[in-house]
Amino acid sequence: MAWSVETCADRVLAGDRLAREDALALLAGAEHDPWPLVHAADRVRRHFRGRTVYLCSIAAVKLGCCGEDCRWCAQSARWPTRLQPHGLPAADELLRSALNAAAAGAGHFGLVSSGARLSDAELDAMIAAAGTIRTRTGLKLCGSFGALAPERARRLAGAGFVRYNHNLETSARFFPQVCTTHTYEDRVRTARAVLEAGMELCSGVLFGMGEADEDRVDAALALRDLGSHVVPMNFLHPIPGTPLADVPPLAPLKILSIVAVFRLLLPDRIIKMAGGREKNLRDLQGLMFMAGADSAMIGNYLTTTGRPAEVDLAMIRDLGLAPAGAGEVRPCGAGDA
Repeated sequence: MAWSVETCADRVLAGDRLAREDALALLAGAEHDPWPLVHAADRVRRHFRGRTVYLCSIAAVKLGCCGEDCRWCAQSARWPTRLQPHGLPAADELLRSALNAAAAGAGHFGLVSSGARLSDAELDAMIAAAGTIRTRTGLKLCGSFGALAPERARRLAGAGFVRYNHNLETSARFFPQVCTTHTYEDRVRTARAVLEAGMELCSGVLFGMGEADEDRVDAALALRDLGSHVVPMNFLHPIPGTPLADVPPLAPLKILSIVAVFRLLLPDRIIKMAGGREKNLRDLQGLMFMAGADSAMIGNYLTTTGRPAEVDLAMIRDLGLAPAGAGEVRPCGAGDA
């Protein structure tokens, strides 16, 4: 198996695209020995992405009271999670969060809301806040406001949002098992609207919900074909009160194997380690970059806390990697959309 792993890496480095059966074979072999796969992903990362690590931070602009039934999510009003919801914060509060993110080393700052979509008034407020944040911090602005029609996508792009996040979460096959109030196709429709408006697409996954390796590979291939520029990789942080509160966690080495396969399938994309990495990888967090990641979310998440940004920065430098400087961007692939 070690020989075939290296062969797969050589093919990717030569410009070949791995097929579904290749990725499934790599994950199957990694069950016995993940290290050849991790090494292969490190080779591919270094070739396509270099030693730079891109950092981003987010702020919740609207929390909780969501009518959707995503089974993992603490923000759904359907689950007794004891989350304290809030509406839009004051503009100066968002600016403080952005200033803190810039001081911590983030290059991108995301405004993230709960719910299916923002009202017109809420969207106006986010666009106004974004203008102030860009002017005062120099950060690149990202949005994540739920479903997005083409005209709203164009408006956000015109207002200076450079990137929009809307995760596919899992495969088309598995999605109905974790959400029924909207469809996988709804998510794809928003992703396409983002690309057509000229923004970068940040679309990724949440694993550890009970899906199979086939679902993980199919999600990666869907993101490749869709043209996601940035692929956030989240791993379930079970929240008491949600239907997935008691799902057993993925083993850290399994997570590293999944990240490595994503790097081999998406060699030129930004692969960002995001929610759940602290809880699931524990002391193996540094290996996420050796397994192919070249980006990380720093600071707190929406309903869970991260670790201090200075700890992540020290980890990155200790690995011989370099946090991206302000405005530094290495071009990433955009798929075949």
